[in-house]
Amino acid sequence: MFSSEIAEPYAQALMSLAQSQDITRSVGEDCRSILELLEESADLRSFISSPVMKDEDKRAVLNQLLGDDIHQYLRNFIMLLVDKRRIIFLEAICQQYLALLRKLTNTVLAEVTASTELSDGQRRDVIEKIKTLTGAESVELKTDNDPELIGGVIIKVGSQVFDASLRGQLRRISISLAGA
Repeated sequence: MFSSEIAEPYAQALMSLAQSQDITRSVGEDCRSILELLEESADLRSFISSPVMKDEDKRAVLNQLLGDDIHQYLRNFIMLLVDKRRIIFLEAICQQYLALLRKLTNTVLAEVTASTELSDGQRRDVIEKIKTLTGAESVELKTDNDPELIGGVIIKVGSQVFDASLRGQLRRISISLAGA
């Protein structure tokens, strides 16, 4: 909760900057890459949040990790976070930025859990179904696998859950039989 209070104004400032330069989507892609880096490396997360590490070391490591692929405005923004001792909130700021970007582009984030990896055709079908259910212009999918579902998918969009899994259908049948 506390981190979102700090992250939100920074994410809004980054969004304002990105909008003024017409780079909202490219900054969004960079934020996704940063989130992947942070998710994959607990060492990186603890390094950038460590109060013991020197700011210049954090800047050097971040510059090296981010390479030349990241937009210069975002790189400067991240270095500002280091200087202001707010780099610990980088993950929350990136998540908040992506939430602002989704709102701006009428995109919904859908978490899809399936028994196996979705094929391209299945991904397209799920995206179309979510667009129909939500009225969104586009859909950002976050997928996960759970073999215990047996078959089908569970789709979570915000607080709404659409359970079209075989496990869910079996549970509903057992509840209706128990009630009969």
